[in-house]
Amino acid sequence: MTAAEALAQVQAIIRQRGESYGNARSNMAETAKRMSLTMGYTVTPESVCLLMIDLKLARLKETPGHLDSVLDVMGYAALLAELITD
Repeated sequence: MTAAEALAQVQAIIRQRGESYGNARSNMAETAKRMSLTMGYTVTPESVCLLMIDLKLARLKETPGHLDSVLDVMGYAALLAELITD
């Protein structure tokens, strides 16, 4: 798989998740609210992306060849870019 192919696959995944779960921005905001309640301090949507990247990196440490986790890291990084450039 080339880098361009991986990016195209991530784009398709983000589109599919949007159809299933709604707008990524509002989903990250809702997730941040729920995490904030659980943790007892404010979690931002940007932090949700970073935390999910950390989760995927921890999984990749155990299974470094797991392509789905690599694509997920790319996807969460893309969502973070969207959140910080508005």
